[in-house]
Amino acid sequence: MQFVSDPSIASKITKMKQRVLWRDPLMQQRDIDQTRLVLDDGQADSPEFSFLVLGDSGSGPHRGHNPQRRIAERMLPHRDECRFILHTGDVVYLVGSSDYYLKNFIEPYREFLVGGERYKSIPYDRMVFNLPFLPVPGNHDYYDLPFLYGILAQATLPIRRLLESRIDLDVGWRGSGQGNVYARAFLDYLKALGNAAEVDAHLARHYTIRTSTGYCLRYQPGHFTRLPNRYYTFRVGGIDFFALDSNTFNAPEPPPPTPSGDQYRRQLEVQRMDMEKQILEILEASANLDPNKPEEAEQLDDLHAKLEQLEEVKQDIDKQLSPPKGPAIDLEQLEWLQQRLIESWHTKSVRGRVLFFHHPPYVTEATKWHQAQTLTVRRNLRRALDPVADAVSELAQGRPVVDLVLNGHAHCLEYLRTVDTGHADANTNWIVCGGSGYSLRRQRMEGTELQESFEGMARGDRRTVAKSHLYVGRSGQGSQKRRPYSCLRIDVKDGSPPKFVVRPILAEYSQRQWRDYDLDHFEI
Repeated sequence: MQFVSDPSIASKITKMKQRVLWRDPLMQQRDIDQTRLVLDDGQADSPEFSFLVLGDSGSGPHRGHNPQRRIAERMLPHRDECRFILHTGDVVYLVGSSDYYLKNFIEPYREFLVGGERYKSIPYDRMVFNLPFLPVPGNHDYYDLPFLYGILAQATLPIRRLLESRIDLDVGWRGSGQGNVYARAFLDYLKALGNAAEVDAHLARHYTIRTSTGYCLRYQPGHFTRLPNRYYTFRVGGIDFFALDSNTFNAPEPPPPTPSGDQYRRQLEVQRMDMEKQILEILEASANLDPNKPEEAEQLDDLHAKLEQLEEVKQDIDKQLSPPKGPAIDLEQLEWLQQRLIESWHTKSVRGRVLFFHHPPYVTEATKWHQAQTLTVRRNLRRALDPVADAVSELAQGRPVVDLVLNGHAHCLEYLRTVDTGHADANTNWIVCGGSGYSLRRQRMEGTELQESFEGMARGDRRTVAKSHLYVGRSGQGSQKRRPYSCLRIDVKDGSPPKFVVRPILAEYSQRQWRDYDLDHFEI
């Protein structure tokens, strides 16, 4: 039985639109842009500012140690010097359940919440942040539990508790409600207001700042800290930030109905059977380990990481073998990105652009590069950026369309730079920040250069499209195993194009002890 289920792209789009009353007549009447916010934090809009980045954080304690809490504590000394926090997705594992927001989010980040000293009394859908917290949804924030599992989980509670005690799955008996929990936690959930009069009064109170694209949401830390949509944009210090929901443009294409496509399908089916076998072996092995014994607890952590990795690969295979009905590409979002990037380039006060979304198009983590959804995200992002490059070529004068891309999903910290890709994503800085609390991953054995084959090349020929310049993830074996969890501080410097000083902040767990340290900063 499939352990987690991922809603279709059509369902994600439709449900999220309903929750924010997308393009409701009241929005039209008030000329509201539902994809934009303005940070109203009382600070001067200086061209030099700093912000924090984390991702893939939302897990509870790992056998007596809590990586997510450790990273939160490492962020605290930087809080007063930073304008905001970006989160690259997967806020709560394993299935974005409301049951786990207290343990896997509210408790570890309590100092960043109003009333955090009484964190146990904060409902997940009533959080208010004292520092702007700006996330994007990850795949786990959309995941649900299969209906049968939910019934079994309730009917066999002792068995479920035994299972969770062995591998710490953090699933409860509910899923995300097709992203509903994430929406209630972070979005301006207008659907819950009840009637048109209440919605109108709410809009009059919180959508009061006039911009070039209409009135938009006023994000007020300490008071009102909602996001207008699952994807959105904001501007700080002359830098335009674009938050995307990559969960709606990452659906892999099925194998083509050709002899080679049929052969590839058979290979996927064999691979899937092998995944199922390995998952069962992990569950059996977990049942024989005692989490109260330190050495066996370490083994359980490793099995937990392997289980989640196998489930992820199996999900990727399932999407190729049984593609969902309905649209496979969120064209509306990608067209919005195109339009807003072109507008950004034609705005004289804007000197740089940053994208952040969950699934990395470029990454050297052990399992991600060859996944079908990685290829799909990369293709769709190129399709969005290429027309922008054509439209602004005279203004850009050889500059990349965007200055920096931030991602999560891969449980590591990595800095890559693309070379000539033949597309508008060439010569761009990419940072993966997905090692902020969940099980870390190793770097792939194939090395630090990423290669692709292109149309017109001889069969089997490939060329380098990106190079990894920094990778921080799980390493070592046995008692020498190292788990360096991470977040980032990024300092934005004045000037056009802007310079970004990247400061990796680490908390490493090794030999059952923590060690805090920072890597040397680097400028991009």
